[in-house]
Amino acid sequence: MKEMYRDYEDRMSKAISVLETEYKSLRAGRANPAVLDRLSVDYYGVATPINQLASLSVTEARTLTISPYDASTLKSIEKAILTSDIGINPQNDGRSIRLVFPPLTEERRKELAKQVKKLAEDSKVAIRNIRRDAIDTFKKRQKKSEITEDDLKDAEKELQELTDKMVKKIDEVSAAKEKEILEV
Repeated sequence: MKEMYRDYEDRMSKAISVLETEYKSLRAGRANPAVLDRLSVDYYGVATPINQLASLSVTEARTLTISPYDASTLKSIEKAILTSDIGINPQNDGRSIRLVFPPLTEERRKELAKQVKKLAEDSKVAIRNIRRDAIDTFKKRQKKSEITEDDLKDAEKELQELTDKMVKKIDEVSAAKEKEILEV
């Protein structure tokens, strides 16, 4: 039983990790190399992440500098950024690319805050779905007489406590991200 709890706890923790990764990729007015994590460039026929082709550095609070290791990849990195949905125009000086993050408008801040809440709610739904799957598994085991009815009740109680703990963690993470967005 403990091993099954650990499996469900791991699955719930992964849902929170996914949420944190999604939050890192949100553009919140500050230069953040994580916004480029999802972008890849065709490098000799292989889709390669930008952070493997170039050095990424935050030179100023709102400026991200991309310095490719191979100068021939400069144009393809620029093209990948232009075709992406990050909404920033790259500035190419022939050796590196600069991304200047514009300050957020009040409207954009509110839009990002809504997106943060939506991502948090999606993660909560994922956590609840994991709980539901776990309870279904324990009910099937009880029907097969592998566990007793008391074990089932204990399992449901422990899963609910775990779910509450994970939902609280999601609330904390989303509140911190929302605060970051609204303060910038």
